Amino acid sequence: MSVEVTRNGAIATVTVNIPERLNALSADLLVELASTFNELAEDRGVRVVIFTGAGDRAFIAGANIREMAGMSRDEALEFARLGHALATRIETLPQPVIAAVNGFAFGGGCELALACDIRHCSTSAVFAQPEVQLGIPPGWGGSQRLARVIGPGYAAEMIFTGKRVDAAEALRIGLVNQVHESGDLIDEVEQLAVGIANAGPDAVRASKRLIGLTRGTAAQSALAEEARSFADQFDGEQQQEGMAAFLEKRTPAFAHEPGEHKT
Repeated sequence: MSVEVTRNGAIATVTVNIPERLNALSADLLVELASTFNELAEDRGVRVVIFTGAGDRAFIAGANIREMAGMSRDEALEFARLGHALATRIETLPQPVIAAVNGFAFGGGCELALACDIRHCSTSAVFAQPEVQLGIPPGWGGSQRLARVIGPGYAAEMIFTGKRVDAAEALRIGLVNQVHESGDLIDEVEQLAVGIANAGPDAVRASKRLIGLTRGTAAQSALAEEARSFADQFDGEQQQEGMAAFLEKRTPAFAHEPGEHKT
């Protein structure tokens, strides 16, 4: 299968599994990935999603250039829209998404990693937006998300030159949160995912939505929405359980579904 989904309790791992092609993305694979993330969005049993690529050579080495080379303008526009739709689906997924980047994250691969909430990588990771070397600009959101994540100056340098950024530089400029040895990457990301999964699920989802308001919502409106969302949790059982557990010096037992009680 080109896309594999595995479950470990409340954690789902989505793996692009075409290592012999460096997990490069075709139009069909974009559609398959979007369908996968759409299904996960509706699954209340999933609290965290890990997104990675099979093998140790590439997370996603970008789009399939052989497929792109013969596209007409209209076909290229549709291809760009498929990439944008997938990146937006990842970015707006109700659950947090952690990118585990092993090896190359070029072009569309870098853009999909940028759509994730958190990025961890291995020491062998290399990031690039090399589209200008193909005579095109980024097409799946790189011009916007990269500038938001690392700032317009660093983003301009990466995009205008197509330069490759190794793991150490990616950490220095804020492109990734953490760097791990290659053999430790998935274990470290899974530990992070467990920590998120053990938190109040409604509060985590609300927090992701609020962070998303930084993209295009006026600051005062976003702050007012944060206050409302904060107050909304006081009508729910998860706030009561979380605070009771704190006061009683025990681990909270959050329900898997709104209104569900754990025994």
